[in-house]
Amino acid sequence: MNQRFPIERAEKRQALLQAVDAIRDVLAAGADETEARRTLSQASVTALRESGLFTLKMPAVLGGAEADPVTQVEVIEAVSYIDPSTGWSLMIGAGGLSFCAFLPDEAIEQMFHDGHIPTLAGAIMPGRAMAVNGGYRVTGRWSWASGIRHAEWIGAHVLVERQKGGPPESRLAMLPAAGVEIHDTWHVAGLKGTGSCDFSATDLFVPEGFTFDLRAMQPKRGGPLYHLGLPGLLINEFAGFALGAGRRALDAIIDLAQTKRRGYGKQTSLAERAVFQRMLGESDLRLRAVRGLVIALLEKAWETVCAGKRPDPQLQVELRSATTLLSDVAVDVATQAFRYGGGSAVHLDNILQRCLRDLQVGAAHLMVSDSAYELHGQCLLGMPGVDPMG
Repeated sequence: MNQRFPIERAEKRQALLQAVDAIRDVLAAGADETEARRTLSQASVTALRESGLFTLKMPAVLGGAEADPVTQVEVIEAVSYIDPSTGWSLMIGAGGLSFCAFLPDEAIEQMFHDGHIPTLAGAIMPGRAMAVNGGYRVTGRWSWASGIRHAEWIGAHVLVERQKGGPPESRLAMLPAAGVEIHDTWHVAGLKGTGSCDFSATDLFVPEGFTFDLRAMQPKRGGPLYHLGLPGLLINEFAGFALGAGRRALDAIIDLAQTKRRGYGKQTSLAERAVFQRMLGESDLRLRAVRGLVIALLEKAWETVCAGKRPDPQLQVELRSATTLLSDVAVDVATQAFRYGGGSAVHLDNILQRCLRDLQVGAAHLMVSDSAYELHGQCLLGMPGVDPMG
């Protein structure tokens, strides 16, 4: 595969952010269509694919960017600022391609035939699989399969039942999109444009070479990135999304404040109101503070894997809980921005209501649920055996 992006970190970061800038107008123009169609517009899919941004987390040996975790945050943040649903779709598509670091050669040869780079969707909540000769029979129904409408392959978490009994084995199975049934379930309040429909499979045969052990996460190709484990490999995506959508809401209310006037009698501009000024200052600092915390933890995790080690459970828990905090702060910032937007913000074409709805739905994802705080508290209490994905 050809190396599309520079190898050196700073140059790669610059090239990826320039790629975002190059398709900014296309993504912005497609935002309303994405919302209306309840899946990413074809123009946006094409732009993300041709720009190489879908390969953000894909091994360089396969032609991907294989960017460090902080650069990934910045890229997803930049796209989410343009349109939150598009940013979410990018993060899921890029996250799916990161799993190509762990798949056996058999799957890679078919998925990447003739140099083609596939598009992926995925779901972490488990279905069932029975081990059979040469592979697995997969059955189940999965939800939140963001981007499935434009995906060629789908990574599905399965719990494998062995005929000899014993506890089930946790694996990631790569399913061809043509082999599953997509259910039109994505009629939702926010993140409408992500096409996060349910999908199901019944007794679908998946060869052994199209699966890997989701607990062990032993990479077969690629560099330090793929030793981050779970949730370390994926959690930064949620940070980038929340930062981009949260900052977009804050910038939108700053712009509106210059012209918006309120009051039944004497009207005062929003920008002149002390209570608004206080909200604005505090919201900006809260977003920047929690961004700094998440970036610091990601840099620590990156230094760990670059030193040939894996992040320990406590660091994994901190990565998840800090990102949950970031998600909560972004929701609160967007809520305050929407409130001060008044009647202007309630219209469906106003970015304030879209950011708020999208952030609220994003915060409903299990990866950034309140359980992350509980796990963090367990670590602080010194409780043994804390599972970062528990």
